[in-house]
Parts: sequence; C-alpha cells; structure tokens
Amino acid sequence: MKIIIVGAGKVGRALAIELSRENNDITVIDRREEVVDELSDVYDLMGIAGNGASYSVQMEAGIRKAELLIAVTGSDELNLLCCLIAKKAGNCHTIARVRNPEYSTELSFIKEELGLAMVINPEFTAAREISRVLKFPSAVEVNSFPKSRVDLLKFRVSEQSSLSGRKLSELFSNMPNILICAIERGDEVIIPDGNSVLQARDLVTIVGTTAEANEFFRRCGIVSNQVKSIMIVGGSSISYYLAQMLLAAGIRVKLIEKDQKRCEQLSEALPKATIVYGDGTNRGLLIEEKVDKYQSFAALTNMDEENILISLFARKTGNMKLITKINRPVFDEVIKELDLDTVIHPSDITTEHIVRYVRSMKNASGSNVETLHKIINGKAEALEFLIRGKSRVTETPLRDMKIRKGILIASISRKGKAIIPGGSDVIKEGDGVVVITQISGLNDISDILTK
Repeated sequence: MKIIIVGAGKVGRALAIELSRENNDITVIDRREEVVDELSDVYDLMGIAGNGASYSVQMEAGIRKAELLIAVTGSDELNLLCCLIAKKAGNCHTIARVRNPEYSTELSFIKEELGLAMVINPEFTAAREISRVLKFPSAVEVNSFPKSRVDLLKFRVSEQSSLSGRKLSELFSNMPNILICAIERGDEVIIPDGNSVLQARDLVTIVGTTAEANEFFRRCGIVSNQVKSIMIVGGSSISYYLAQMLLAAGIRVKLIEKDQKRCEQLSEALPKATIVYGDGTNRGLLIEEKVDKYQSFAALTNMDEENILISLFARKTGNMKLITKINRPVFDEVIKELDLDTVIHPSDITTEHIVRYVRSMKNASGSNVETLHKIINGKAEALEFLIRGKSRVTETPLRDMKIRKGILIASISRKGKAIIPGGSDVIKEGDGVVVITQISGLNDISDILTK
C-alpha cells in the first residue's frame, strides 16, 4: 500500500518505521531536511523535505497514486489542511492528528464534515489507556477489545503471591473462565500449557471479561478494586483528559503544575479537582501534599527523566499504583528493570490505532482488524477480528484448523458472550475473535492459517 506521512516527529517516525516493516510503500514529508535524510538513509522509505500542505509537494510525493495520507505534524490546523488537499488532489483516505482540547468535543463533526477516515487525539487516547489501568491497580498493562468485551491484562507475580510455584493445570481447576496467554520471565517469552509453573517476578498476561478477571484476582489475593484517589504531576493535555475521566468516575484528583498560568486554566476547567501550583519534582512539596496518602500516582510531565525519578520517589513513600509517561522509548531495556508499574508511551498508542486501520484497509476477505495492541514489549501482537462473512476459518472446529505456529486464539465473542475456546469450538459469521500472535503483519483472520 502506498502511504504518505506528513510530519516526522515521534509519532510520524514511529509510524514510518512500523508501516515500512509491514511492506508498505512509505513516503515521509517534513520541513526538516536532516530528519528526512536520516529516515530515508536508515529505513526503506522515501523522504521529501517541504511543506506537507503544499499541493506541489504532495504531487511530488505521489499523492495521485497514494491510498492513504497520515498528517501528524505539531499543528492541528496544518494536519487538517494536509488532509483536505490530499482528498482533492488524490482522493485517498486521510488520517489527521488533532490534539487541541478545544476540538475534543468536535472530533466526530470534523471527521464527518471533512471526510476523514480517522481523527486521532494521542493525549486523549493515552489518558483513556491510563484510566483503564486504574480500574485494575494490580495490572501493569490493560488492553481492551470492545467488540469481544474482553480485556488483556498483564500483572507481575509478587514474591509473596500464592501463584508462585503453582502449576497451571492445578491453578485453573477451580478458577474463572480466563486464559493465560503468555508468561514473561526475564528476556524469555513462554506460551504456557497446563504443565507450566509460575514463578515470582513473572509477568503474566491473561484474557477474560472484566468480571472474570476481577474474580481471578480476588481468588488469588490480588487487589482488584479501582483506585479512589490519584496525585498527578504535570498539567499536560494528558493530565487534563485523565483528570476529567477520573473525576467523572468519582475518583479524588490532586494535580500539581509548576506553570502558574496553566494552573489557573486547569482550576477553571477542572473545578472538582485540587490544583496545586508548584514544582512536582520537589521532594519536599510531594511530602507536604501527602503523596503517601494517595492510592495512585501519575508522572505526566514532558520530561522523561523527571517522570522516572518522581515515580521512583513515590514508590518509596508507599504502596501505590504508579503511572509513568515516557516519550522516548530509547532506553526501554533499562526502564523495564525499574519498579515503575505501568509505563505509557503516547506515540506507541497512536501508532497502534493507525496501524490497525491500515491493516483493515488491506484485509482480503470478510473480516476486519477492529483492535490492535502491541504486547510483550513489541514481541507479540493482540488482534481483534470481526468476522463479517464466511471464510476458511468459519464453521471448522479449532482442533481441525491448520493454525500457524506462534498463534493463539484467545477468545471468541458471540452474541455478547465471551468464550475461552477449546478444540471443539468453531468461529462463526458475526463473531469477534481475539488472536495473540508472534507473527507481525496479520491483516485478515485467514492469515492465521497455513497456506
């Protein structure tokens, strides 16, 4: 598929790399010649230095042959203008990043009236991911599949956990209807069977409905109740959206911001939150504001180093749920060794949503990629397919399917009910199917089968 990406910032770069890996024909447009040169030299893509909203620049990039243009510059208005010109010049699908909170209630109107395929707000999307995690404070990561009504949850087995040393066949003889999809042990990834034994410090990924996951955590002695209070450091757009969501859910919010003008804006926009003017990286201020009394803590400043340090300090003050925003994934291998609970990468979340749309455009038969999540530090994917018609996978018992190695069918949703499938279960038209795969680039449900 020929795709043009306008803007080579964190999101544009991540998109270009990921979509190029999936054998798409990528052209990147950015005003900064050095950035364009670096991307085109290192990766298999074409780069053009120039204004992405210019008709002549888009023509040079091949807009008439492009199937999709993605505008992710730092300006909302420029992104929308890029999409408008692309639709007139090439009549292709368009995706725009729109970040300004002033537009947040108008996204559906903007999408419909401008004929956009997707309008994405990275900060709002990241805030929504954080709010989901706070519903399961013991989970390191929570990925939802709306059509299938199941969640994919990752949690760490603690040193004192009753799960440590237990064989899965013994563990699930009297447990809820959930499935353990993966176990991460150091750098090793295990797709478990009944003989697998859990160990302390393992990262375990399970799939099930919200009720079943809650029941699983309860029986294992793991805290599963939603948090009731949070301290947020940093008054970014993510913080604003997150505070809005949590206040609506009845959660007590205290937000610390060091810019006085921004504090005044937040106080007006969030009258039910406690807004504190001060430097959230100041140890004394955090202690004075009783950080140890909060059930959760989110470090959402624009500096990765600050977020890491204040999260580690918060961990020392009490046993709370930690959320740490990281913009640059350069030191992921180091960060994952730190006791940071949940780490949020806004650019990765945005990339997942757009890659899902691209794969849906490429699908061959009657199924679509409804949801896509990168899991296990990018080593695997969790995909949700909606079965829209008959295909090679329908009406055949799973045990009789020739499923490719490295693929697990984790859940089948039918008429609002989630099924953890066994060998005799079949996939039917209208089902939602969640697939865990170590094979990247699945576009269609039939891609799970051998040729």
